[in-house]
Amino acid sequence: MANSIYRASILQSYSQLLFQPCLSNKHCVPKKTNLLCFASSQLNPARSEVSFCIGTHLIPHPNKVERGGEDAFFVSNFKGGVIAVADGVSGWAEQNVDPSLFSKELMANASSLVGNLEVNYDPQILIRKAHAATCSKGSATAIVAMLERNGTMKVASVGDCGLRVIRKGQIIFSTTPQEHYFDCPYQLSSELVGQTYLDAVVSSVELVEGDTIVMGSDGLFDNVFDGEIVSKLAAHSDVVEAAKALAKLASNHSLDSRFDSPYTIEARSKGLDVPFWKKILGMKLTGGKLDDITVIVGQVVSSAASPQPT
Repeated sequence: MANSIYRASILQSYSQLLFQPCLSNKHCVPKKTNLLCFASSQLNPARSEVSFCIGTHLIPHPNKVERGGEDAFFVSNFKGGVIAVADGVSGWAEQNVDPSLFSKELMANASSLVGNLEVNYDPQILIRKAHAATCSKGSATAIVAMLERNGTMKVASVGDCGLRVIRKGQIIFSTTPQEHYFDCPYQLSSELVGQTYLDAVVSSVELVEGDTIVMGSDGLFDNVFDGEIVSKLAAHSDVVEAAKALAKLASNHSLDSRFDSPYTIEARSKGLDVPFWKKILGMKLTGGKLDDITVIVGQVVSSAASPQPT
């Protein structure tokens, strides 16, 4: 959940779409999990192909449980698997706009366009077309990852949703957040002037069987260090349990006023800290960041060994 809206002159919206951002409604209920194993169809049985086996977990902000929070996500079994997360910018609530509408509609559009021929299985183009089709007022950060059957994963990201790739206990790839200033990330918006797909950071990573990916909203990465992510994955081989454990860890940290979180460390680096008199007493700004927390954990498996979704 980013707090600040970038350039807040707003277009008139005419959409009232409320999308449940998942394949199953279980994803949209607070503190529920789901497991999705995506097996690619094998045109040539002799050829080794890979796909995602995915677990998800969503914990809304404590004050937004009844509405399900402002994060949205989807997963798809198209080709090797597609995953995406969008985080609605909370600052829109100050203008009496529900921040969840934009992120949910954006993910609904992206989900429906995954197999579109013009998208050509390109996450940056998918962001472009999904953004163009979104009519709700608001803005959101977003990340999309698409796995080819040959193991190539293409990633496009606007803002501070993130992704890590872990191989043999080491993080081998990380996305980098984009922001205008602290707590104001790049964001796709209903505004006339703002970020677009052209501002996305686009990456390509070669994955192998046994790799694990962790995708999430900033509610995860603002509250959990990379080393903690690796440790939780080592302790939980099941992707559903891993996603749940990471989300719960982020939630616990977010409620801990004494935890020196990634969020407060960054805040202090930007000059945001306790008053000077508290510094004299040896105090400093600490605490987690209350937020919606979305976690997607994907394991790269052989398509031949992965069951078809039911």
